[in-house]
Order: sequence, then C-alpha cells, then structure tokens
Amino acid sequence: MSLYSSGVFLIPYLVFLFACGIPLFLLETSLGQYTSQGTITCWRKICPLFQGLGYGSLVVRLHSSIYYIIIMAWAFFYLFSSFSTELPWASCSNAWNTEMCVEFDKKGNFSNSRENATSPVNEFWERRVLNLTGSIQELGNVRWELALCLLLAWIICYFCAWKGVKSTGKVVYFTTTFPFVMLVVLLVQGLSLPGASDGIRFYLYPDTTRLTDPQVWMDAGTQIFYSYGVCLGCLSVLGSYNKYNNNCYKDCIFLCLLNSGTSFVAGFAIFSMLGFMAYEQETDISVVAESGPGLAFIALPRAVAMMPVPQLWAICFFFMIILLGLDTEFVSLETLMTDLSDLYPSYLLRGYRHELTLLFICFGNFLIGLVMVTEVIMLSSST
Repeated sequence: MSLYSSGVFLIPYLVFLFACGIPLFLLETSLGQYTSQGTITCWRKICPLFQGLGYGSLVVRLHSSIYYIIIMAWAFFYLFSSFSTELPWASCSNAWNTEMCVEFDKKGNFSNSRENATSPVNEFWERRVLNLTGSIQELGNVRWELALCLLLAWIICYFCAWKGVKSTGKVVYFTTTFPFVMLVVLLVQGLSLPGASDGIRFYLYPDTTRLTDPQVWMDAGTQIFYSYGVCLGCLSVLGSYNKYNNNCYKDCIFLCLLNSGTSFVAGFAIFSMLGFMAYEQETDISVVAESGPGLAFIALPRAVAMMPVPQLWAICFFFMIILLGLDTEFVSLETLMTDLSDLYPSYLLRGYRHELTLLFICFGNFLIGLVMVTEVIMLSSST
C-alpha cells in the first residue's frame, strides 16, 4: 500500500512545507533575483568558496534530466497505444499476454482469481512496454519503440528551450494551463463514478499510527524538496530573470500555495478513480492503491479502462502526464544553459553557439538515456 494513500501523509507534508519548502523557495529565488546570476555565479558573488554548491546542483540536474525524461517516453508509448479500438491493456487477448492473465476489471474475477494470476495492465507494462529480462544483470536489447519515444521527447524539449526564456516563456502558457484544465475534467469525471466517495474517504481519513513510521516523514520531505525544486538551482536561475525590485516574496508564497493546493486537489481526482476501481473489482481500495510508476502506468490506466469511452480518457490522461514532464524537463535545461552562459558569456552568447551547445547536451543525454530503455528489470516496476 502506498504511503501517500492515507490522509496522515498530509500532516508531515504540511510540516515540511512551512518549515523547509516555503523558506528555501524564498531564499533561492531572492538570491537569484538579487545577483541576477545563475546557480554557480550567484554563489560566487556571495562567497567564491560556495560556488561548489552551484557545481554540485548542476551535476544533480544533469543526472535528473537524463532519467526523468524516461517517464515522458513511457507516457508517449501509452498515448500512442490509446489510439486503438480497444485499449491494449484492457484485455488478455493480446500476443504478449500469458496464461496467467486474468481480467480483474470484471466483477467476480478479482476475488476468484487463481494464485499467481496477473492483470492485463500489469502484463502490458512489464511484457509489452518494458519487456523485462529475468534479472538486473541481463541488460537485454534496446526497446526501439521506447527509444523513438525518448527521441521525440528530447526533440520537443530542445525546441521548447532552444531560444532560452524567449521560447520557454511562450511555451509555458500552454504547458502549465492545459494540465489544470485536464485535472478539472478528470476530477469531475472521477467524482461522478460509483465508489468515488469511498476513495475520497480513504484519501482523507487520517491513520495517526502511521506518524510513527519514519518512511512517511522521509517521503513527505522528498515530495516537498523535489516538487518545489529547492536545492537544485532552478529557483535561483528563474529568479535571476526577475526585475531587481520585484516583490518575489508575494510571488513565492503564491506559487508554493498553488503547488501544494494543486497536489491536494489532484489527490481527489486520483483517489476517486481508485475508489471506482475498487468498487468494480469488489475489493478494498488499499489493494489497488499504488505509488511510483505503478500509480501512473498500472493503477490509473486500469481505472481508465473501466470508464465509458476509455480511449478518450486515456489520451487526455497521458497527454497531461507528458505536459507535466515537459514543464520540469525544459526548466531543467534552461537552468543548465543559464549556468553555462553565465560562466562563459563571451563564448555562448555569440551567434548560434547557445543553440548548438543545447543540441549537443540533448543529444548526449539521449544517448545515455538509451541504457534506460533497455529490457533490464527495474526494481520499481513491480512495486
């Protein structure tokens, strides 16, 4: 069961939000606005010895941009697979399905299923999308369909960020507003499904005994630090583009509340669907609630497959996932290029050197990312 599936998670989340999230968000943004420099050079202005913090965050962003975009590649694969007369993860009649496949989505099948049975959505994820090998020592072949999806993701990210803030500032109007629209649509649809109220109660009901579990607090802190982008240098770079007298305190507090508020509302949309799935399978919601990749690529696709006109909802859902990933990815690229441009302004700010450098980085990251679209088994794929 996911640690995020209990309302008690909100307690440590709010603690980290006000104790670390908002203060660090304000500190980094104001640092960038005050110095008008990127992550490395802003620390150099404060204290030359501290510029190592900037180099460290640059390395972290470079690594995270390589693996984070794999989620977009998976989402593209699911999006393209949604354009079919029947969703490929909705039945056991496909070539990749095994004899152990059972359509749990049908009433009665879940409770009467045989031992070691698997669902069509699990087999689509493990046998069609990832085609997992037997162990982590077996690298396997490159999944060329995923490799092409990865290439498409990098091409889109490149053309979103190739002109710096001139291009990202325009793209962000669509990539940030459309997911809000889709979230509202999915929320309304989810709340109209039978069993949605059970999912909402499961989401909000606090199990205070879980507060003694250190993992709950660790996950809450991780969620705050990663979703807010603190200690990664992104906020300093974005703040460096503000006017010197801009009221960054008001902007930061508003953005933090909007971020956490959106996550809270998204929980209603997600758990209303999980409640509907538990209702259809006649089982407890704790059985169908998952975290990590299992939520976005197993649990929710299974819930979408049960809805009326499932192809439409699948397309909307995975398109929203792609846009959310795109926002994170091109901000990371923009931060990386700003750091390099501030370090070497006389070289990178001439002609098309900025665009060519970004192209080289994107292509290099794509080549490294090919290792992550091989058939090697991932520990998180089955959790």
